[in-house]
Amino acid sequence: MITIYGMRYLITFFIIIQSFLVNYACFAKPNIVILFADDAGYMDFGFTGTDDLQTPRIDQFATEGVICTQGYVTASVCSPSRAGLLTGRYQQRFGHETNLRGKDVGLPLTERTMANRLGELGYTTCAIGKWHLGGSYEQHPLSRGFDAFHGFLLGSRTYFSKPNNNVTQQSLMHNRVIVPEDDNRYLTDWMATKANEFIKIQTNQPFFLYVAFNAVHTPMQATPEDLSHFSEIEDSKRKKLAGMTLALDRAVGSIMDTLKEQGLDENTIVFFLNDNGGATINASNNGPLRGMKGSKWEGGIRVPYVVRWKNNLMPSLYNKPVSSLDIAATSLTLAGDTAESMDDLDGINILPFLTGEEKGIPHDILYWRRGPAGAVRSGEWKLIRVDEQPPLLFNVIDDIGETNNLAESNPEKVEELLSYYATWESKMTEPLWVAKKIWTDRQIAKHKMDVIGRDAERKIP
Repeated sequence: MITIYGMRYLITFFIIIQSFLVNYACFAKPNIVILFADDAGYMDFGFTGTDDLQTPRIDQFATEGVICTQGYVTASVCSPSRAGLLTGRYQQRFGHETNLRGKDVGLPLTERTMANRLGELGYTTCAIGKWHLGGSYEQHPLSRGFDAFHGFLLGSRTYFSKPNNNVTQQSLMHNRVIVPEDDNRYLTDWMATKANEFIKIQTNQPFFLYVAFNAVHTPMQATPEDLSHFSEIEDSKRKKLAGMTLALDRAVGSIMDTLKEQGLDENTIVFFLNDNGGATINASNNGPLRGMKGSKWEGGIRVPYVVRWKNNLMPSLYNKPVSSLDIAATSLTLAGDTAESMDDLDGINILPFLTGEEKGIPHDILYWRRGPAGAVRSGEWKLIRVDEQPPLLFNVIDDIGETNNLAESNPEKVEELLSYYATWESKMTEPLWVAKKIWTDRQIAKHKMDVIGRDAERKIP
């Protein structure tokens, strides 16, 4: 029989244990999830203004987080954008400037990824979906810091199952093993399933989950069921985009549901963004932003960007420039990394800015370069510099559509930004590989002031 004194000791013991658990939870390293879409238009989500696509789960996610209205990526095409995201460094520092060319190129082995760094800090790491950072053994995700990989190595592939008698970089893999494709899987749903399976087995360690959807990159393929929701859309390609976007929305919702069901959503910071602006060939809509994928116009580099961390970040809009470079620095800071070990990063920890603790501007200046076209943004000003063309200058706060070139009336500002750009460029390295001439020519042509809209860009030779 427990005496009254014994009961008091027992109650005190339980109070101490409860206090320990609460305090431990407060100091536990948060899980980190990146949900990375592909080639989506800036205005192809409900929270960014679409009036014909359906994205209820992504919109719900956005209302629960901080919507960064001036969120940028480091490149307007797939592979270099991913290199910047996963290293937290301008990819021009290590020569990964254009999309991959050839079988033996990829993210240089000199670079450490977020997975490398987070693994050293006790995180379990998993990459799912599109890799597009190299197809050799040394450049495989399992060689770049990830403990698990479920996806494909190339930049695109079919959404439906395909025979894999010929093993290629488009083949689906579990780690390094090719997965038989003899069912009727739809790739976006498969990625969500694999992400959920990974989340459900995480019990003892914090984890980093990188889900790189290939939706809504071409080929334009949607399930009949998803297409059935959009009978009112007459344009066949736009209709397929709507179905593909609905599948993406379902996948994001499923992952968020699993985090909640596993009791992990309060200790998981989730980033949602797109790898570049909407493409010219997938019927995407960049809304008020000029240009598309592949350009230095806002439509090529400004993307939907949301950060959600339940009870740590209050739902809000954040209207100052942030970059995909910041995801690595923010995540590593939360994981307990030191400032000294992150001094090679170009991004910053943006949490103090998103909470309002820090009132300044996260980035006084941001840079872009791919082949003959480069850009620099400083404050409200943005300059585009292209070989064979005079510089273009815009006030992107007053003129988000970049319709009014102010270069002639502001020569001093042009010189100032060109000087900033030249200084930055002097610290970068030459590309390790270059694009074919046709892509270089298109880079130049895309930035002419008389090239406006998707139709005009599609006609570029």
